[in-house]
Amino acid sequence: MPNASELALFSLIVEAKSFNKAAQLAEISPAALSKKISKLEKSLGIQLLYRTTRRLSLTEAGEVLYNHSKDINKQVNDAVSAVSSFSEGLSGTIKMTVPTISGELILAQAVAEFCQRHPKLSVEMRLENEFVDLIKEGQDLAIRTGVLSDSSLIAKPLLQSNWIVCCAPTYIEKHGIPKTPQELSRHNCMAYTYQDKGAHDWYFSQSDEAYYVKISGNFATNNSQALRKAALAGYGIVYVPRCSVYDDMQRGDLVQLLPEFHGRQLGIYAVYPYTKHQSQKVRLLIEHIKDCYQRQAEYF
Repeated sequence: MPNASELALFSLIVEAKSFNKAAQLAEISPAALSKKISKLEKSLGIQLLYRTTRRLSLTEAGEVLYNHSKDINKQVNDAVSAVSSFSEGLSGTIKMTVPTISGELILAQAVAEFCQRHPKLSVEMRLENEFVDLIKEGQDLAIRTGVLSDSSLIAKPLLQSNWIVCCAPTYIEKHGIPKTPQELSRHNCMAYTYQDKGAHDWYFSQSDEAYYVKISGNFATNNSQALRKAALAGYGIVYVPRCSVYDDMQRGDLVQLLPEFHGRQLGIYAVYPYTKHQSQKVRLLIEHIKDCYQRQAEYF
């Protein structure tokens, strides 16, 4: 039975169109290469090549075998490339795009830590909320929150992001605490407009019941930090990802409302273009980011 090495050498001969050239590429002598091909033909019980002093051509059986074995060299090279970084160290550049909230809170430090561990590697990280076209923009990786609509991309789940309702203690002193989601309609609820839907319809669930509450207020923005600052100043109630106000709640500057009700949940994903063999450096960066998220899961 022929092995992969013999098939790879056979493909090399066909592509080089010469035993001498193929032997040179394989770094063996022409005599040794000829011996290996003779062994391959003997094991198959059929002639694969017509060999003359001037010309090299395939038999019908040789053409069939070549069509099935010509990708072996590429597969071997891809496999070696996939693991070479273990011995050589990661190098090159990774281009990535991340949401502003995650980028400012966790990812900047996580990615900088990854770069410090791999000094030959650099990462260019863009903070933006738009869902950019990764292939068109030349991006290797994106961190995204929400539903993935582009089927040409691969999405690896990292964590679930939970949304909460909160406000400043000064707002509670002036306006009281809503006891149910329905009571929010009587409060100044400030909308986060950077989302496809739900800016003015806040989702809640409890036990097996789920519903939306329509809210209204005198301030809306597509920037989470602007919304957070308005809430800290006591101007109203906000419905935001828990991670964006976690530190504020720990300090007591913001207070979670309606904690017995669950807000919306959105998946956080590492997203990258489909490739037959994922880059080792991108795979390791994704694993590092997931580990960092898991270590700070209380933020979410």
